[in-house]
Amino acid sequence: LLRTVKLGSYLSVTLDTRDWKSGVGKKWTRPTGYDTGLKTYNSLTKQKEPLILAQEGIATWYSCGPTVYDHAHLGHACSYVRFDIIQRVLSRVFGINVIHVMVITDIDDKIIRRALEKSVSPTVLARMYEEEFKNDMLALKVLPPAVYLRVTENIPQIVAFIEGIIRNEHAYATKQGDVYFDIGSIGDRYGKLMGAGDATGEPGDREKRDSRDFALWKASKPQEPSWESPWGKGRPGWHIECSTIASSVFGSQLDIHSGGIDLAFPHHENEIAQCEAYHQSGQWGNYFLHSGHLHLKGSAEKMSKSLNNYITIKDFLESYSANEFRMFCLLTKYRSAIDYSDASLNEARSSLATITAFTHDAQAYMRGQLQCQAVEEGALWERLAETKANVVRALADDFDTPRVVNAIMSLVYHGNRHLQPITKPDRSPRSPAVFGAFLAYIREVFEVLGVDLLDRKEAHSVDSSGTLENVVEQLARFRSDVRAFALSVQDTPPGEPAHASPSPCSEKLPLLKACDTLRKDLASMGVHIRVSACVCQWGLLKGGRGRRSYSVSFIKIVKH
Repeated sequence: LLRTVKLGSYLSVTLDTRDWKSGVGKKWTRPTGYDTGLKTYNSLTKQKEPLILAQEGIATWYSCGPTVYDHAHLGHACSYVRFDIIQRVLSRVFGINVIHVMVITDIDDKIIRRALEKSVSPTVLARMYEEEFKNDMLALKVLPPAVYLRVTENIPQIVAFIEGIIRNEHAYATKQGDVYFDIGSIGDRYGKLMGAGDATGEPGDREKRDSRDFALWKASKPQEPSWESPWGKGRPGWHIECSTIASSVFGSQLDIHSGGIDLAFPHHENEIAQCEAYHQSGQWGNYFLHSGHLHLKGSAEKMSKSLNNYITIKDFLESYSANEFRMFCLLTKYRSAIDYSDASLNEARSSLATITAFTHDAQAYMRGQLQCQAVEEGALWERLAETKANVVRALADDFDTPRVVNAIMSLVYHGNRHLQPITKPDRSPRSPAVFGAFLAYIREVFEVLGVDLLDRKEAHSVDSSGTLENVVEQLARFRSDVRAFALSVQDTPPGEPAHASPSPCSEKLPLLKACDTLRKDLASMGVHIRVSACVCQWGLLKGGRGRRSYSVSFIKIVKH
């Protein structure tokens, strides 16, 4: 009745298993441990629950990785990016060390079929697409897990795990050498995620005791890779790999398990059954987080290889950036379905462009190149403090990134209201520090979320075209000097009456026209020249005749 189980590599505990088969504990039990103060939606309860971790400051996290038989597509990317955002928030906002483990399914029916089609070994095919998947994740700025674990490198552990389930009388072998999980043996405990009422089993032989029973080990077939086992040569079933690998790292208790909502049944449901049957535990995984499907706009079907309606990550990144895709993900809650369309991607692109434009204007103001009316500095500091509090509240409430983006865009809006250029000089005090604080905070928030507003890749591109931008800047300065000369008026000679409203000489008017034409031509190419008033000590230049204003140009280059 008492059983000792191993927790990871270093710790063992003794569990009382007397009530396990009776169904006690089928209902979710609130964990004991460290209350993070966060709430997250738990698929086990279908509602938000306090996030309580077994150890203070540490979250154990397991996620199902790809089955590497083809190119990864945006449906996969959406799930991985969304959970990457959550992990970044946990670690960088709330100080939680996330220990993330991901499995690579490198042996599977689909891999075997594709390898036969291409006349290559399943191992070669799997390694090729595994490497491509990892490169795709790097391109999308998804942080890698602590470790990737391949199924084929854990076969002995899988065999031992199956043997443990058989010993606990929750699995059986057939004469053909298959091993099935015995769902009937766990009573009404099956169905914690989705319920057991409508559960339908996977295809199998006639020796299955229940149509819902699923394969833990598949007997060897011709032209298929196989490994030795107590039941004969064969290979693992789909679900057993995750249960085994998660348990080999984290033991009999897991804080968080994540994956796409399409994996909830049967995959995650069967993982739970296997782990709780092996460990004889009432609750193996405390929180199951599921991301919503990615749909093509106007279609009720998810993006899927089987439906042939997918866009590969590599193809997508030829038209859009990783920052734009991540912003696209941030604009909806991670567990909501999301529609993919050019309009939705353009919304994400527009949001980033608004932030970039504000950054340029705020920096121009801080340099003294943009003259504005007096800034309500106190109100802006209050707005910044309020935004910081709202962002933390939103992230603590099931990682509500749409609320975070709305809060940041509202901050940008209020900042822009104070950055309206004026054409006449204004002696009012300037407030560059508050705009520096705005920019630092906005950059910090998006760095946490994985959006690099400095964009290292684009920065490299800028460096490579730095000469061109320097030429444009010099051209703008030359235009400014020419325009200032054209607008200048001659000093009135002594003894002659001064004109009430002096105007430029008629000979200089073509220069003004040429300056305006140049400004319009550059704007059509994405180079925008904005002019604001600035005050200088004219007396230093003109023998002490007091203050006068002159125009200063600054440029903003918009890439099409």
